[in-house]
Amino acid sequence: MLPLKRMKKLARLILFFSISFVVIFAAAILLRLLSSWIDYIRVIPLGSRPGEDAAEAAWKVLPIAVYSSILLALSYSSRRNISIPVTIICILVLGGGFSIGASLGISRVGALNPALKPVPAMQGKAGLVLSQSDNIMVLLKESSDIRGPRVVSIPGRPLIYQEVPLGPNNTILNLPDLPFGDDTPWFVRSLNIDFSLSSGELKSRLGEGFYFFAAYIISLILLLGSLRFIMELSKWHLANLFLGALVFRLILLLETFLNTREINSLIASLMKIQIPSLYITPMVFCALSILILFYTLLTSIARRSRDE
Repeated sequence: MLPLKRMKKLARLILFFSISFVVIFAAAILLRLLSSWIDYIRVIPLGSRPGEDAAEAAWKVLPIAVYSSILLALSYSSRRNISIPVTIICILVLGGGFSIGASLGISRVGALNPALKPVPAMQGKAGLVLSQSDNIMVLLKESSDIRGPRVVSIPGRPLIYQEVPLGPNNTILNLPDLPFGDDTPWFVRSLNIDFSLSSGELKSRLGEGFYFFAAYIISLILLLGSLRFIMELSKWHLANLFLGALVFRLILLLETFLNTREINSLIASLMKIQIPSLYITPMVFCALSILILFYTLLTSIARRSRDE
């Protein structure tokens, strides 16, 4: 039996990971729904596109919960001096259980009617001011009248009054069917794109079959958990956490890269093994995990021999 002190550390790690996953998953869903509702209200013309239901939002934030909770758990285990093998096994079991359980629950909820429907669109009155890319547009009638008069301000040009915004000189000033005032940094947008691609991959694999999904998510969690050694590269835990976040970002890019059809076909031709294409990416994840674990084992042995 493990000593009582180690059992307490393991119990705290299990509790920490469980709370982290649940809190991040729930908070990400709420933020995703809130963002969807805000964009729905801000679209011009109002009500021109539907909002996002809870099940779809949950699918899109599932990879965020997986990556974030594992990263925080690795940092926590390093600060608490929990051994690397115990940490990896714990994260593999808990991460796989929470991810599979959450995905199955989302798929069940998705088959039902959305519990959270988009809020009804608000009607913009005359005088509504829109801003996009430093261009300002003032509507002189209600926003439902997409061909109504407006005053437009473009940087470096005098004010433009459009009584009827039609014709060759006015086509560029039509009301866009997009949220206005979007100044999201490129880093955040690229991160959102990669997480969306990851969630789409998880959803499609679950649709293909449970074993395809389980093999993919477990191999991904094993790869992320094998990066535990990063949290011990320096004595500053915060620096190790930021470095781990950077490596996790690269893993997300690698995930997107490996899931492309061309790369899957290339790997299959190099391996010369007749297996379903959906198992290729999990095999690559497992191979990388074995290499990282082997490196961790060698460095641990070298460190012990040096200390002796």
